[in-house]
Amino acid sequence: MFTHRLGLALALSCVLLFAPRAAAAQSSAPAAEPSAAASVAPTPTPAPERFSIHAQATVTQQYHGAFPAAYSGPQSLNPNPDTAKTADGTLYLGARLWRGGEGYIDPEIDQGFGLGNPAPPGQAYNGTFGVAGFVSGEAYKVGRDSSYGRIQRIFIRQIVNLGGEKQTVDPDENQLGESIDTKHLTLTAGKFSVVDVFDTNPYAHDTKHDFLNWSIIDMGAFDYAADSWGYTYGASAELVNPHTAVRAGLFQLSAQPNGIEVEHQPLRQYSAVLEVEQDTSFFGGHPGAMKALVYEDDGYMGIYSDALALAQQTDSLPNTGNVRQNKHPKAGGGLNLSQEIATDIGVFARVSAMNGAYEAYDFTEIDRSISGGLSINGQLYHRPNDAIGIAGVANALSAPAQAYFAAGGVGVLIGDGAQTYGGEHVIESYYRAGFGEHAGITFDFQRVFNPAYNVVRGPVSVFGLRYHLDY
Repeated sequence: MFTHRLGLALALSCVLLFAPRAAAAQSSAPAAEPSAAASVAPTPTPAPERFSIHAQATVTQQYHGAFPAAYSGPQSLNPNPDTAKTADGTLYLGARLWRGGEGYIDPEIDQGFGLGNPAPPGQAYNGTFGVAGFVSGEAYKVGRDSSYGRIQRIFIRQIVNLGGEKQTVDPDENQLGESIDTKHLTLTAGKFSVVDVFDTNPYAHDTKHDFLNWSIIDMGAFDYAADSWGYTYGASAELVNPHTAVRAGLFQLSAQPNGIEVEHQPLRQYSAVLEVEQDTSFFGGHPGAMKALVYEDDGYMGIYSDALALAQQTDSLPNTGNVRQNKHPKAGGGLNLSQEIATDIGVFARVSAMNGAYEAYDFTEIDRSISGGLSINGQLYHRPNDAIGIAGVANALSAPAQAYFAAGGVGVLIGDGAQTYGGEHVIESYYRAGFGEHAGITFDFQRVFNPAYNVVRGPVSVFGLRYHLDY
């Protein structure tokens, strides 16, 4: 009830306050907190922006050819040539509500599917299956042939200045232009994505502009609270100093693992997150950051060993959905590193792990993950709107999860009907060609080894083409 009232109040505020006044758009992750390393403005700061209207449209097409597969199951990647497309368009509307207070609402239209396992003739395509580190961050866990609308974000942000020099925050999607103190507290409440605030990385986090693989753009073992589109209700607090930051958040899990609906009763099933950030200045003083994150999901989730034991008693396939009677805490965490090593060249890395005794709740079946890569800004070769990226990731399952999937269990994204276990490894590279500041085409390639941790399937090459336009 609280979350519905909050959404209604914010929607009414936005309707009353929005005016046709737009700010100049710049590319960045939505709803992101300014870095603890933001530079102090050398010139007088502008007046706070009162309203903002931004928009974006993205179309992503992916294709893979035939690949070897000894067998396939209900949630396997199709071993025959296949293609899938997603399209979305988003409005980012913002208004200054009071001193330090901002309101945002993001209506969106979506359509399409991620790659997966085609359904029998006459039935809808079964998308976003077959790879734990899924190959498109533009694909949701639900798909539809026709377009549909949703309110993906609706939230309030309060900034409390605490002293220090002034820094300029540029106008952007879900960010009003203003000047704030280098030491400040940011409070956010409403509907948004956990990874709008946590686990951000300047080189690998933005599916509109950089990498696409789920386990490269986020910590693979960060089972963060989300509905099937990646959003939830919750609140976060960020205390930012000139070179450090501490973030904490509390969010509603979905009503059931991988569910469309978010848990309606506050704190019945929830996730708590804590992140600490420290700025770095290696390689001759080039900027960077180190982040340490821990989280705990507290919900009605199945234990893999319980599902296996029940399957043996009933002579059936294991299913964690049959053993969710009790509430359990599941903990995990990881490190997130970003570092510029030369002008226009940066590197990044993430390592994460979680308690693998329990099923994946809202993200994907990854219990251990390590990733890293390189990003090059086209400014290096006089193409300032271009970018090049290359990265790799190694994902792994816990022993209980391996036993569950080997016995024929299915999960959020994977389930081949059996499993000859091997670590899932992905290499991804992209080239983004920009046409001015607000349009671009990205060519993406991924090579997936042991998709869904199965050594008798793959490897598979996935080719992608992403068209993006923003304002």
